[in-house]
Amino acid sequence: MTTTETPDTLRRILDYSSRADPYPLYAELRKTPVALQEDGSYVISTYRELAGILHDPHLSSDVRNLSHPMAAVEGRTTPSFINLDPPEHDRLRRLAMRHFGPPHTPGLVSGMEPDLTAIVSGLIDGFAGKQQIDIVDDFAYPFPVTVICHLLGVPREDEPRFHVWVNAIIESIDYNPKTDPQEKLDNGVQATKDLRQYLGGLLEQRHGRPGDDLLTRLANDDGPDGRMTDEEIISTANLLLIAGHETTVNLITNGMLTLLRHPHVLQRLRAEPDLVVPMVEELLRYEPPVHIIPWRAAYSDIHVADTVIPKGSQIMLMLASGSRDPDRFDDPDRFDPDRRDNQHLGFGSGVHLCFGGPMARLETQIALTELVRRLDRPRLVADPPPYRPSPVLRGPIHLLLEQG
Repeated sequence: MTTTETPDTLRRILDYSSRADPYPLYAELRKTPVALQEDGSYVISTYRELAGILHDPHLSSDVRNLSHPMAAVEGRTTPSFINLDPPEHDRLRRLAMRHFGPPHTPGLVSGMEPDLTAIVSGLIDGFAGKQQIDIVDDFAYPFPVTVICHLLGVPREDEPRFHVWVNAIIESIDYNPKTDPQEKLDNGVQATKDLRQYLGGLLEQRHGRPGDDLLTRLANDDGPDGRMTDEEIISTANLLLIAGHETTVNLITNGMLTLLRHPHVLQRLRAEPDLVVPMVEELLRYEPPVHIIPWRAAYSDIHVADTVIPKGSQIMLMLASGSRDPDRFDDPDRFDPDRRDNQHLGFGSGVHLCFGGPMARLETQIALTELVRRLDRPRLVADPPPYRPSPVLRGPIHLLLEQG
């Protein structure tokens, strides 16, 4: 099921010039639901095929199941559970979830609503007297960073240190040895080592001491599955620190940009605050924070549509393309907060469904409700705004607004 234009379409999607609007290219890609690439990898771009393979036990998240080794930053360290398969994945995810959500800590996320609202209000208070506001730097970044630091037990004042490491890791996620300098990968590998060493230092201080933060709980937990090793705790904390804010920054920023492009929806949200719940679900479909899962591995031969993907093949999952598939969603290029049956792929699906999805939803709901309520006639300074380099975690690097 390969076509001559598909490799070129993928290259154009990954090229930075398409970052502001990759959606017409996704439509081209969907003409070939399962596309074999020149390097032997496969790209899946349609909803039905994506939803199916995300639930397929023959799809592996473990780099060791690839026939041809790839440059993977985390592949050189103890993997986090996002890069493992059952049963190892399930054990580590259960151990982490004991302290993050139901059934053991069912009120954690909802119980944080007052604190989240207070953080948001304080950040918006800081807009006073500013002629221009950068939604990213002034709001969408500091908000979830503050939250995840609190949850993990990472000192908020250390943010300037780990911000540099996180940026290098994110930039290396989509490393392509054919087009990218080796320095991009080397920086990501070194940043991973530095961040893990930093988290290891924090963990050493938590053993045998009481505390409510996640690092402390994991360090001292003896649940039915036993206790994580220190290396497993560091890998889990590394994952949650990065994923706990990077995706939410994009979701909030993409959300504000979308609202400013759809002023009638912005006005509705101001008058109907409860609209925010289905609206955030529509944002997760329409402008998701994660566009691509850059690699998975075929644990054995996988049948997808009319294609057999051989064991060991690398598979790229185009989640954002699937969520705009007209065979699944009516008028998919229309932003519709009243959309029903909105089973988007914004948080993935299957065993790797986003661990922090409930927190990201609540953070974004509160953030957008308060921004719309308190900003005075906000206007975009530039549309499209400048975007971050990554096609994987896609969102504006800055979003400048004027108000009043």
